[in-house]
Amino acid sequence: QVQLVESGGGLVQPGGSLRLSCVASGSIFNVYAMGWYRQAPGKQRELVATITSAGTTNYADSMKGRFTISRDNAKNTVYLQMNSLKPEDTAVYYCNADISGPVDRWGARYEYNYWGQGTQVTVSS
Repeated sequence: QVQLVESGGGLVQPGGSLRLSCVASGSIFNVYAMGWYRQAPGKQRELVATITSAGTTNYADSMKGRFTISRDNAKNTVYLQMNSLKPEDTAVYYCNADISGPVDRWGARYEYNYWGQGTQVTVSS
């Protein structure tokens, strides 16, 4: 089994910063792309940023220049540094990852997509 566990959310004032972390654990052979998504009340889940295992990053336009995604492959961990936070950044932030596990009894290995449980980020004075 594989788990993604986020941490680092909380309450912060406008203009402040937070750093989110997400650790993948369990029966892992390899972790491919990792990313962060968010969902505000009454809105659809949206992309924040993604990062490949090689370190190539992709950001939603509204996050460019304020958010930075990074990862530590040795620790199966992805980070999201969020600066200059705005009230509209308030949302539940979810970690996402493509992960392969051990081979099955027929010698096949599959890649699956996993989600974390989410961490609340609230930007308010």
